[in-house]
Amino acid sequence: QYFYTGMDTYIHCIESLKGRHRHPIADAFSEEALLLSKTVFGSADMQSSENREKLMVASYLGGCAIANSYVGLVHPLSAGLSTVLNIHHGLANCLIMNVMEEFYPEETSEFHEFVKKQGVELPKGITARLNEEGFDRLYKSSIIHEKPLINALGEDFKKILTRSKVIEIFERI
Repeated sequence: QYFYTGMDTYIHCIESLKGRHRHPIADAFSEEALLLSKTVFGSADMQSSENREKLMVASYLGGCAIANSYVGLVHPLSAGLSTVLNIHHGLANCLIMNVMEEFYPEETSEFHEFVKKQGVELPKGITARLNEEGFDRLYKSSIIHEKPLINALGEDFKKILTRSKVIEIFERI
């Protein structure tokens, strides 16, 4: 739970820095929060007292970053998982981040390193039993978040995030 919740800050910041609604204040908050997050999740004891303090500050700064910009692609897809499958926000973010190589290649690689370093085992097969109706609900629950998707992919985001593309992403979880 600590990892999943803390990763929300990391993901907020990468989405802000990779988005179209960037500006110096949001970037400054994001960059500092990312430095702190990387220190925490790259350490041998992510839950030490010192790292808890760092993550608390990172979380605050990450919130400030998002308040001054937008999230990107991970959060709308995560919202689909939370809405349709009742998966906690932090875990849903991590499940999506785990398969974002196409959109956030360096950050996804770094995320994989953190997962390995911290010994986190993400659940697998989350969507394996869904039928077409279930995937359709996931698609609709994700694609409705236009502002973050425009931030991440531009005005033509629906040409990139077709129903089949979104289902492909969810099938990999």
